[in-house]
Amino acid sequence: MNHPFLLIIVKVTIFSLMLAMGIKFSLETMFSFWRKPALLFRALLAVVVLVPLVVVALLKLFNLPLGVAMGLVFLAASPGAPLTTKRTKMAGAKSSQSASLQLTLALLAVIITPLTLAIFTILFQSIPEKLTMLDVAKQVTIVQLLPVSLGLLLQKFGANYAVRVEKSLTFIANFLFFILVILACIIGFPLLFKLWGLPLVVITIMVIVSLGIGHILGGPDEDHRSILAISCIARNIGLALFITILNGLEKQVIPTIVAYLMVGAVLGVLYSIYHKRKLAKLP
Repeated sequence: MNHPFLLIIVKVTIFSLMLAMGIKFSLETMFSFWRKPALLFRALLAVVVLVPLVVVALLKLFNLPLGVAMGLVFLAASPGAPLTTKRTKMAGAKSSQSASLQLTLALLAVIITPLTLAIFTILFQSIPEKLTMLDVAKQVTIVQLLPVSLGLLLQKFGANYAVRVEKSLTFIANFLFFILVILACIIGFPLLFKLWGLPLVVITIMVIVSLGIGHILGGPDEDHRSILAISCIARNIGLALFITILNGLEKQVIPTIVAYLMVGAVLGVLYSIYHKRKLAKLP
């Protein structure tokens, strides 16, 4: 599969997912998390600061292949996965709170993503810097900030039309994301065997520690624990793929993204089962 075609697929998929997210959730929904500044601070600290710091520590501790290191860096710089709300609901969380954090991360990605990548290139000289902060910010604005903003505006000023198109657009966006995951697996799966051993152990550590960070900082409210825990591991796979392709590192990095997707899905489901059972025992 050639580079331009895959890039187009990724761009269309991210744009559709973000537009659907903006149409589905209103500005009022987003503000629900903002009304709890202490919780919002802990959430941003966990997802935006501490998870990338975990990656910094792992890269310092372990001598990983460049492709694996780059994959972890791109994932760390890509918070706010489009399906986070669905995943947190599996863990028993309230959708409004989760949706608020998800929207916030999607809008802030235009700052968070280029800044995180710039910090990693400073800390690790071996990481190639093909794109400047401004380049990344422009690209994230086009594929993420712009569609989310358009969706929110449509929800605000054209609610009747938004209701009519929301289900169809969400179906199309989810279908495109499914196709994108399949394409990533086709490209990356044959190379996954190279990740056996240390790289897979490091990816697993990243997921487990990230879950722990979110769970601890989300307390004492159990609902907030699940939201932050899942949000920490739910990195934006589409955005990470987008950055990968822009840097021309598909073959080296996509296997790591696919491995993270699989490990994160399995451990995320196990956490959701554990947390839902814990909630069921509460009075």
